[in-house]
Order: sequence, then structure tokens, then C-alpha cells
Amino acid sequence: MKRITEAGIRLFLERGYEATTLDDIAAAAAISRRTFFHYFKSKDDILISLQSGMGAMIAEAIRKAPSAKRPIHAVRDAVIEVCAAVPPDEMLAIDRLMRTSETVQARKQASYVEHERTLLAALRERWPQSEREPALQLVAMIAMGAIRLSTEAFNREAGARPMPTLLREAFDTLDSELGAGT
Repeated sequence: MKRITEAGIRLFLERGYEATTLDDIAAAAAISRRTFFHYFKSKDDILISLQSGMGAMIAEAIRKAPSAKRPIHAVRDAVIEVCAAVPPDEMLAIDRLMRTSETVQARKQASYVEHERTLLAALRERWPQSEREPALQLVAMIAMGAIRLSTEAFNREAGARPMPTLLREAFDTLDSELGAGT
């Protein structure tokens, strides 16, 4: 699967997403078209697979957070940790590739809902008190919103500021607003 993903990304970057065919990817990965379909349903899935593991990695980092830490701070730290591990030029190139296809872009947006569920499950494990459920749902939603806004800024600025910086700013803004009162 990794070989297919790497071949697909390389070809997408060299030729463009639309100009790269499924047969091109299969040939570059030295597999048959039929084998390709054992791993992916379409070339869109190659790009989506790059994002699909993000929620699980963030959830794993949340599970390791100290229980004394506030859930929103545990999520913030987990999101920053996971995003810091991805080279900025790679993150920018992949995000831009995803934006070249409306189908991939729509699937990317839909994947945020799945990531939100994954984060919520990790938050529930770490803070299992039932009375915290609504707050934990809100934290998961806010975290995905912060990721989306930060990704937009990262792309708009062509990676001028690192993604962890943008994420930190998004969460700091939230902290500032929550502490401001009415």
C-alpha cells in the first residue's frame, strides 16, 4: 500500500492530479490494475489515505495526556505534536493536490467528521465521566475547526508560518475568547 501511495503522490506532483491515471499509478508501483483495486477504490483514495490516519494519531496522543490537563489543552498539544511531525513542504504539496479535485476536497471535508468522532472517543476514554460528554463533544468539534482554519491559513500563506504555529495561534485565540467573559 505504501508503494502505491508513494507512486501516486510522486506522479500527482510531477504531472498533476487530473493528468495522472490509475494505470499510470499501477505501472509506477509495479503492480497490476487489479492489484491496485485490492488496496484502493480510486486514485482519490490515495490522497484521502494520507489524511485518514491523522485522527488516530491525535487520539493516541490524547490518550497519553495527563488526566489533570484540561481536555482542550490535551487536544491542542496532541494536534500540534502530530502536525509538527509532517514536513511543511510535504503538507503544503499534499494540501494543494487535494484542492485540485472537487471530489477529493469534498471527501476531505467529510473526513473531518470522522476525525471528530475519533477524537471524541479518545476524550471519552481519558475523561469518562458522563456529565462531561457535552463538553467533550464541543472540544472535539473545536479541535477540528482549529485544524481546518489553520490548514486554510497555511495554504493561503504558502507555508510561510509553520502549521504548529498556526494551530497554537488558533487555540490561543480560543483561550483568549473563553477567558474574556461577556
